[in-house]
Amino acid sequence: MNAHEIDYKLYGDDMQFVEIELDPYESVIAEAGGMMMMEDGIEMETVFGDGASSNKGFLNKLVGAGKRLLTGESLFMTVFTNNGSGKRRVSFAAPYPGKIIPINLSELGGKVICQKDSFLCAAKGVSVGIDFQRKLGTGFFGGEGFIMQKLEGDGLAFLHAGGTIYKRDLQLGEKLRIDTGCLVAMTKEVNYNIEYVGKIKTAFFGGEGLFFATLTGPGTVWVQSLPFSRLADRVIAAAPSAGGRSVGEGSILGSIGDLLNGDD
Repeated sequence: MNAHEIDYKLYGDDMQFVEIELDPYESVIAEAGGMMMMEDGIEMETVFGDGASSNKGFLNKLVGAGKRLLTGESLFMTVFTNNGSGKRRVSFAAPYPGKIIPINLSELGGKVICQKDSFLCAAKGVSVGIDFQRKLGTGFFGGEGFIMQKLEGDGLAFLHAGGTIYKRDLQLGEKLRIDTGCLVAMTKEVNYNIEYVGKIKTAFFGGEGLFFATLTGPGTVWVQSLPFSRLADRVIAAAPSAGGRSVGEGSILGSIGDLLNGDD
């Protein structure tokens, strides 16, 4: 399988977007809602699955799309194709503050395993599916949901993650324990599993999840410092309309202002 050879440029620091440059008849695939802007001459098409199985039968397409549905994603993806006469550009933005990670699959053995919500876009020809190296049952105990996607092919793919991104190269036999929500991606050589943290008291009162992802080298791992689920939990907890409590940052009245407002 030969993916389209696309060029790209990253813009921004903590609110990044990626600009993809397409030669005539080159294409890029993306999840719905990720497109930020595109130049004249680029056409959009909704495809069943990820567009990588265009030469396969309908049943194979249906199976591939069904696997995507298990990850919580749509059955369909959008293909952006340059039908103009010269180079055209299309840009994709991350849905929350963080970084965009370019992944060259041809340099990483043709396969990368990533969190189910981290995929942003990829060159057409890259296959997006579920990774079945572990039982799906473990995914229900990982806090943020430990169902992993796999990206396969020989083209460029782009992941997005929250906060600061840390890339770690693990040596043979080296272990790393990561909060399941903080794991972004890893190369196919890395052996991963779910490990119980410890006593329930520690989990409930220590502020951490019940389970860690245990990764064993060799291979490369990408970690995010601020998973969106953790950010969302804090926002909800602080929102009075959602049953949370405003902590009054920046107010000179503080708790006195809460009394006047009837919060206490």
